[in-house]
Amino acid sequence: MAAQQIRASEDAAGLAALISRAAAGETSGKKRGLPPVEKWNPPFCGDIDMEIRADGTWFYMGTPIGRAPLVRLFSTVLRKDEDGKTYLVTPVEKVGIRVADAPFVAVEMSVTHRNGQQVLTFRTNTGDVVEAGKEYPLRFVIHGENSELKPYLHVRGRLEALVSRAVMYELADLGEIANIEGREMFCVRSGGCIFPVMAADELDMLSR
Repeated sequence: MAAQQIRASEDAAGLAALISRAAAGETSGKKRGLPPVEKWNPPFCGDIDMEIRADGTWFYMGTPIGRAPLVRLFSTVLRKDEDGKTYLVTPVEKVGIRVADAPFVAVEMSVTHRNGQQVLTFRTNTGDVVEAGKEYPLRFVIHGENSELKPYLHVRGRLEALVSRAVMYELADLGEIANIEGREMFCVRSGGCIFPVMAADELDMLSR
């Protein structure tokens, strides 16, 4: 088991090195930032045994990737395409991975005010900092037989972060009732935008 974990770690590190070299070559002489994965059109090279589980933990060959810098590096070259699948993308290859829910998890939220408006800023488990608003909207899904509320935050491209349960409770505390298109809705506000969570009468039923 220990040997398998070492092998998986070494393989993941090798893949990360390839990604790092490719990204460095693409951004040479420019200010370093997120690689321009949306502009790359490499050939598809098959799926690899990598999975992002619902809690945001990354696995490679069944073994957790414990090194945060590796996970951060992989996260910068994630892309979700129109086919609904998620890939690691470099200028020279594209490989498919599995994502149980969302590729990121929003683990922290701060509340500030700008020009009299509430602004919600989130930090993801991979270090992205995203301000919810028109460009990065929040959406809310009622999921499963237990009517579980799952908030999602747009991060980039077609990629979203699932808002963690602890942060979701903080978010719910900021909610208010507003009339949207003639219906009373429970909502949250950020950056001048209002994001409906659910109908107010549905919230009353869940609260009983």
